[in-house]
Amino acid sequence: MDTHEITRLQNRMASHDPGEFHFREIFGPDWDRLYIGDKVRLGREFLNAVRAGYFPGIEDTGQKKGGGRVYRRIG
Repeated sequence: MDTHEITRLQNRMASHDPGEFHFREIFGPDWDRLYIGDKVRLGREFLNAVRAGYFPGIEDTGQKKGGGRVYRRIG
């Protein structure tokens, strides 16, 4: 995940309410236009970026439900 994409996602998350969410909600409306392989790759890259600390206040819950991994925005 390049710095442009990280910045774009950070800006989208700034307006997201605290609580649980799926990556597709943050990614945006183009998510449904992506091929499944691209969704898997981007999801993995996002998970790795969260774990690396690129998204302060966002944590991986370690759960999957509703078609994807669940993340949580704190505060």
